[in-house]
Amino acid sequence: MSGPRDLVGHGQHPPDPRWPGGARVALSFVLNYEEGGEHTPLEGDSASEAFLHEVIGAPPTVGRRNLNTESMFEYGSRVGFWRVHRLFTAHGLPVTVYAVGQALERNPAAARAMVDAGWEVASHGWRWIDYVELPEEVERDHLRRAIAAIEGACGVRPVGWYTGRVSDNTRRLVVEEGGFLYDSDSYADELPYWLDVGGSSHLVIPYTLDANDFKFLLPNGFVTADDFTAYLVDSLEVLREEGGRMMSVGLHCRIVGHPGRARGLERFLEHVRSCDDVWVATRADIARHWRATHPPPG
Repeated sequence: MSGPRDLVGHGQHPPDPRWPGGARVALSFVLNYEEGGEHTPLEGDSASEAFLHEVIGAPPTVGRRNLNTESMFEYGSRVGFWRVHRLFTAHGLPVTVYAVGQALERNPAAARAMVDAGWEVASHGWRWIDYVELPEEVERDHLRRAIAAIEGACGVRPVGWYTGRVSDNTRRLVVEEGGFLYDSDSYADELPYWLDVGGSSHLVIPYTLDANDFKFLLPNGFVTADDFTAYLVDSLEVLREEGGRMMSVGLHCRIVGHPGRARGLERFLEHVRSCDDVWVATRADIARHWRATHPPPG
């Protein structure tokens, strides 16, 4: 590695992950729980949320609330979450939740349902905002508030972290805080990898923005449930053929929780259950396996 970026990674011959049961692929489902943590003047923000809602490309409403936008987010916590919850519990498949602390704190029933289902609840920050310009001391405070909110709502401290809209300080602050098995603020690989962060070995479990339902809300993204299902199935089948890989699927309550999209997710879950060589695991499970099987160099 030369400089701050690693453009080589595992290279032509990545390590054999030795997934449990001889599985060829480790599959991680992630549900982003963000509703109630987004931009709104109710929180002192300068404008309403403009990202990842149904009115694609609409500018933020500056200086006042946008009730339409707020209600689209509320759909996710009021309806969409429960539809996704029913799907995964019916199929008996585990989920990692990227939970925004403030959002989870405002829906304790959802938090209890996550825990009762045996899902991992990882941290997605205190607010669903862009942290790139936030002062370091504010981001550190948000990090600690997020941990406390999840521990209070779920009865267990998060061991995973994903901000998404990171600052240059995010990963260092996570490592300095301690207590985390991994972070997922990377899209750089199909396998976990180790980094040296301030002299500490830190595990990264890469996430995805391609096998992700947020592309329903982007131009030239998914349009129908069939688009979504076909892309996920094709991705999984290629990785099964290659073997020794990890696949992430990103979901959002207010996106895939709508019925016409949920049907596509349901079809993919049915396909996954027909595969006997896929290990469906939480990200914490993957992190623990990687730490035991491929400990940090040296």
